[in-house]
Amino acid sequence: MARIIGIISGKGGTGKTTVSLNLGAILAHHYRKNITLVDCNVTTSHLNLYLGMYYCPVTLNKVLRGENTIEESLHDHFSGMKIIPASLSLADLEGIDIMDIRNKLKEIFDKNDIILLDSSPGLGREAMATIKASDELIYVTNPYIPFIMDIIRCQEVANELGIKTLGIILNMVHGKKHEMTKHEIEELTKLKVISTIPFDTNVHKSLALKMPISLYKPGTSASRELFKLASHIIGENYKEESFWLRTFRRFRS
Repeated sequence: MARIIGIISGKGGTGKTTVSLNLGAILAHHYRKNITLVDCNVTTSHLNLYLGMYYCPVTLNKVLRGENTIEESLHDHFSGMKIIPASLSLADLEGIDIMDIRNKLKEIFDKNDIILLDSSPGLGREAMATIKASDELIYVTNPYIPFIMDIIRCQEVANELGIKTLGIILNMVHGKKHEMTKHEIEELTKLKVISTIPFDTNVHKSLALKMPISLYKPGTSASRELFKLASHIIGENYKEESFWLRTFRRFRS
């Protein structure tokens, strides 16, 4: 049976969707896991746009309305993962109950190793539905106090529901003195920081190309941290590429 992992953020702009799609791509392409990535942000969906999937005839919205099965909403990505997109149309917000998402996903539990739920930011109805549908949670945040305080609020909800938290991903870290440190964040949240992903301009280039950074430039600092994160999630040892192989990749790119 699949692990259902919710990717959560307290605020928009943390890079949550970018982390989600890269995790899915690495787990499917590199580790050969059966992965489905679900866009649970039905009001302001972005996932399919990030991946260049502009035409998606069957979406999560139609599944929630009972018009299609969850199997029919699966779209193949070249990395090997499956995508369940949300609709880009405002009209498709009518007649859906996002709280029913876990029940709808039951149909594909046995066909996946991990189902990743890309949540909407905050603690609105969509985010609450994602948290409740998850077996485990990962928080994506930036190293600044307002972002961290939102994670604490999210964790209070998770604690009340008895949902396991895998930890915090610090994203877009510049390594500046004005940023909160890993130790400070762990002390404040009482949660473990499981990954620190540095700011990398190649991420923006990869988004423009509609390609996960982990596939576009796997040797960059951000990509290497994403690979480490993916291996941590599935409990496998991460073996970093040699200096010469990374140099060769940079030369080719």
